[in-house]
Amino acid sequence: MQFSHETPPQPLHHNNNTNISSSFCNLPMNNQVLRARPWAGFPTSKSLGSFGDTNCMEQLLVHCANAIESNDATLAQQILWVLNNIAPPDGDSNQRLTSGFLRALIARAAKIGSCKILAAMADSNSNISFQTHKFSIIELATFIDLTPWHRFGFTAANATILEAIDGFSTIHIVDLSLTHCMQVPTLIDAIASRNEVPPLVKLTVAGATEDVPPMLDLSYEELGSKLVNFARSRNIILEFRVVLSSYKDGFSSLIEQLRVQQHLMYSENGEALVINCHMMLHYIPEEPLPSSTSYSIGGFEPSHAACSSLRTMFLKSIRSLDPTVVVVVDEDADLTSNNLVCRLRSAFNYLWIPYDTVDTFLPKGSKQRQWYEADICWKIENVIANEGFQRVERLETKSKWVQRMRNANFRGVGFGEEAVSEVKSMLDEHAAGWGLKREDEDLVLTWKGHNVVFATAWLPA
Repeated sequence: MQFSHETPPQPLHHNNNTNISSSFCNLPMNNQVLRARPWAGFPTSKSLGSFGDTNCMEQLLVHCANAIESNDATLAQQILWVLNNIAPPDGDSNQRLTSGFLRALIARAAKIGSCKILAAMADSNSNISFQTHKFSIIELATFIDLTPWHRFGFTAANATILEAIDGFSTIHIVDLSLTHCMQVPTLIDAIASRNEVPPLVKLTVAGATEDVPPMLDLSYEELGSKLVNFARSRNIILEFRVVLSSYKDGFSSLIEQLRVQQHLMYSENGEALVINCHMMLHYIPEEPLPSSTSYSIGGFEPSHAACSSLRTMFLKSIRSLDPTVVVVVDEDADLTSNNLVCRLRSAFNYLWIPYDTVDTFLPKGSKQRQWYEADICWKIENVIANEGFQRVERLETKSKWVQRMRNANFRGVGFGEEAVSEVKSMLDEHAAGWGLKREDEDLVLTWKGHNVVFATAWLPA
């Protein structure tokens, strides 16, 4: 289906009261004694139009974050009041984006407990729900098809995988995917159509990550049964296996199981091993392990473990398995900073994209739009309101992942013309703002020229 492109609403900006907005956006971080609302010298609700500029909204959020971190409840209250008036949760894309960050900052204040008065504000905002939805398989498949956000990675990865597994009679796919194997049916279809004698396909997945959206309303065992039946309908024998393993420890149990299977099967049968990583690796902790820590992933312990992170160790452990091909697809942003303001700026300047795109494929008030934006709000709150192991949304840029893969002794392999052609055909089904560009050997999905998602393919060096 061809979606028409709609020009997103322009940010609110009026010429009147520009002095008020510009001065407030450069507000110093000193304490102010304020007694009544509206405060003396503070903008009233009638003069808030000038705050609707996106850059000003970002500055207000930054000042609010600094006020919360410095325990300046009075200043934080001032800014939150302004934000609450200029950023309704049902406004335009910029207002909804800012509203998501507003709620995340209130949640942070309530969690750290430094601003008791803001905890009450958190309770008052609890009626604004962004409960994540548990999808049926059909709902999730339909949901994913609405936008190239995931389809881009599916299409690019499948084309590369098909090229890499050509000639193998047994294919073992390890699917580390945020989207619960939604990429697999298309891949099975393609395998069935390309082989007169279909290969045996083994599919291994890590146990469902119940704490990260999108979430399924059925178990992985039930999901596996449906995938096996689908493959059978395509004359493909599919063996499905779930390994209870978590990103929190770098999928250690999964790596250990793969290593055992490798000794038993791969060397004898010439089995292709495909590691498909779709927006999942950024959940593996990237912080350096303490020097006193003795840690291994699946029995693999680097010689300099004290200088390694679980993320680095995971990549080196899959390299030790000598895979046929590794595909890494993820969102192109940096949300790893330990500094709240840095994270806020990075997230704000990336997550405007899903809010901007939604107007092109989902109508206001639809349930799917509520689900879509609830998942974005979950991400925003995780990035802003949480710290330590609870902060799991730790995206890294493509350049950082490229360096990580090279350090783990992988070499990049370019995407062929067939992959590029298929991605372009897929993008033709969506709004005009989506684009594709090549960066060295990699593919990048763009929205209005801004990087959104990258796809990279790797072979052992």
